[in-house]
Amino acid sequence: MKNYHLVSHLDNIHATFPAASHKPVIGITANYENIDATLRDRYYKQVVEAGGVPVIIPPVADKEVIINTLNSIDGLLLSGGGDYNPLWAGEQPSPRLGHVNAERDLPELLITRLAFNRQIPMLGICRGIQTLAMALGGQVAQDLEEGARDKELGASPIKHSQDADRTESTHTVNIVEDSILFSIYGKEMQGGLSPLPVNSFHHQAVRTPGPHFRVTATAPDGIIEAIESNEHKAVMGVQWHPEWLGKDGLPLFRWLVEQADAFRRAKEVHRTTLTLDTHCDTPMFFHQDIHFDRRDPKILVDLHKMDEGRQDAVTMVAYLPQPKPGEEFAEKVDASWCNTSQPITPAVYTDLIFNRIEDIVAANSSCVRIARTPADLYQNKTEGVKSIMLGIENGFALEHQLDNIRHFADRGIVYITLCHNGDNDICDSARGSNTWNGVSDFGEQVIHEMNRLGIMVDLSHAAEKSFYDALDISSTPIVCSHSNCRSLCDHPRNLTDDQLRALAQCGGVAHITLYHGFLRQEGEASILDAMTHLEHAIRVMGIDHVGLGTDFDGDGGVRGIADSSELINFTLQLLRRRFSQEDIRKIWGGNWLRVMQTVQKHRLS
Repeated sequence: MKNYHLVSHLDNIHATFPAASHKPVIGITANYENIDATLRDRYYKQVVEAGGVPVIIPPVADKEVIINTLNSIDGLLLSGGGDYNPLWAGEQPSPRLGHVNAERDLPELLITRLAFNRQIPMLGICRGIQTLAMALGGQVAQDLEEGARDKELGASPIKHSQDADRTESTHTVNIVEDSILFSIYGKEMQGGLSPLPVNSFHHQAVRTPGPHFRVTATAPDGIIEAIESNEHKAVMGVQWHPEWLGKDGLPLFRWLVEQADAFRRAKEVHRTTLTLDTHCDTPMFFHQDIHFDRRDPKILVDLHKMDEGRQDAVTMVAYLPQPKPGEEFAEKVDASWCNTSQPITPAVYTDLIFNRIEDIVAANSSCVRIARTPADLYQNKTEGVKSIMLGIENGFALEHQLDNIRHFADRGIVYITLCHNGDNDICDSARGSNTWNGVSDFGEQVIHEMNRLGIMVDLSHAAEKSFYDALDISSTPIVCSHSNCRSLCDHPRNLTDDQLRALAQCGGVAHITLYHGFLRQEGEASILDAMTHLEHAIRVMGIDHVGLGTDFDGDGGVRGIADSSELINFTLQLLRRRFSQEDIRKIWGGNWLRVMQTVQKHRLS
């Protein structure tokens, strides 16, 4: 007999503490019929059975509602429903177009695109797979039979709009073996070779998945039945309806809940961990009239992308190209954005870059500040404010004047990369011609002065002899803000294992970078290559001497971690490799800040 005694139900909830465990929250997009937001119970019941907490998301296009919703969920389930208005794809309606659900279209396209930017795990079902394609650069066929006649989809399709009971499988799909879908269902498919039975009641389908996805399942007639991220992200869509297939459909919901739980844990890591990218070149794009307070497609680092990737801080460098003998520096840079009548010398150009950064910060002072010390960074995080630190890439900026080190120290720089791609008056470059056989006499003075003024010595880009000379000269630990492992990718810009060991022995740090040519010599690099370099550096140096310096906007960025919005994917990879939260804190900036604090204390002594 049903118990209608409310207090007894409450007592059951309060019988233990805590009353509930932490479970991932799964937002489910609602359908819209007449004046009602509706949802088939199968969706949320499968989510509960899979271990998630379902929350229904009404079709509302208000940006405040969408952003706050996304901040509150750990995963997103895009439910089935009616057709999309083809105008969203720039197409005219087919005569066979079904019911267009205008109330849903814009809200779902917006929430999908914004969830994708935030790396939120997603599962799209039927209309949901089409939502993924529509929102992220793919194409949807308005009608399968019409598409086949137009040879858009190949052979004449089987009947995809079935009249059978929705719990019945009506056709099969062939799954790509190296896919998430295969990892979910492969063992249940007679050795992984038999087609998977699915149900089917739709007349539209994905025509092309778009640049962010690959096809992972097709029907016997070639119709796309599943897509998934080709960027190592937890995003997948299926054309069938697993919510109706009971235990046979449950594995897909378990996958979403598992991915959402990992994302929830990654968010918690970012909430309590200072996340610092030690090298980006965004000022190189100042001449393109960038907008740091918008989601600007011209740059890889801006306030929106930092917020989406839950990034706290970045070191922006003033990059100076190295002129060859006989070349004028002013001819090497685009100073059209500077709006100055001053001659463009290296020091002047560097100051103009820092002026522009300070202007950007002043215009967005409620959101971002300049930080000079580790204490500044932690204070800004506590107050919910992003941080920008300043650095110089290429000591050529000093114009052979030691006084300029003091000048730039007073401006707040935290490190100087001694050289770039070419020997300068300080030292030889990894891509130079051995002008000094290491660090020059002037370079030795520069290092001593940097030590005295609390400026970190950065040896990324330096020749191997320059590296060892600087290690001998410097009285404080040195850093390599963006360098990889030469034993994995034989490039002169990368560090040998002996260099890594020597750096660790002197208390320094080396930060893995995301430039594809420093990660692998052949093929396209991805986030997995970056993790391989990181793990190798840890094996050689130990966990206390590694970190991440992306080189975003300086040709850095690879599949899976292509801009600041994707930096939480780095944390997800660390969690999958079972790094402890303490080790993740070290990698995300703790090691670097330990060195910075040591160097800056040296200035105060």
